[in-house]
Amino acid sequence: MMDFITIPLVVGMITLGIYKLFELFVRKRERLTLIEKMSDKIEVATIENQFTFPAQTTIKPFGSLKAGCLLIGIGLGLMVGFFISMFAFGNYSLLSVSFIPGAIDWDKVNQVKEMVGIVYGASVFIFGGIGLLVAFLLEMKYTAKNRKS
Repeated sequence: MMDFITIPLVVGMITLGIYKLFELFVRKRERLTLIEKMSDKIEVATIENQFTFPAQTTIKPFGSLKAGCLLIGIGLGLMVGFFISMFAFGNYSLLSVSFIPGAIDWDKVNQVKEMVGIVYGASVFIFGGIGLLVAFLLEMKYTAKNRKS
C-alpha cells in the first residue's frame, strides 16, 4: 500500500547512519585535542583535592521493566484484537475466497479489512499504554517502599 516510501526511507536511514558514524569519530578527535590543550595549561596539584565523587545512588534502572510490560501489553493487545475481529467479523480471512467468479463483494472485503486493522491498532495501543501504566505504578511502589526504609 505504501511501497512508494520504502526506498527513500531506507536510503535516508543509511545516510543518517553513515553521517552519525562520521560525526562520532570527528567529535572524539575534537575532544581529545581539547583535553590535550587543557592538560598543558592546568597543573594537577592545584585541583587534586577539589573534586569528590557523590555517594553511590540507590536508584535502580527500570528500563527492562518498562520494556517488558510494554511488550506484554502489545502481545495482549494483538491477542485481544484477534479475538475481537474473529467474533465481531466472523472468519474475515475467508471473505475473499469464493469459488464462483464475480461473487466477491470487494467493497465489503476492503471495509472489513480496514475495520479489522483499526481493531488491531486500537487494542495494541490501549494494552501497550496499560502495560506502561502498570510499569509506572510498580516503579512508584518500589521507590516509595525504598524511601521509607
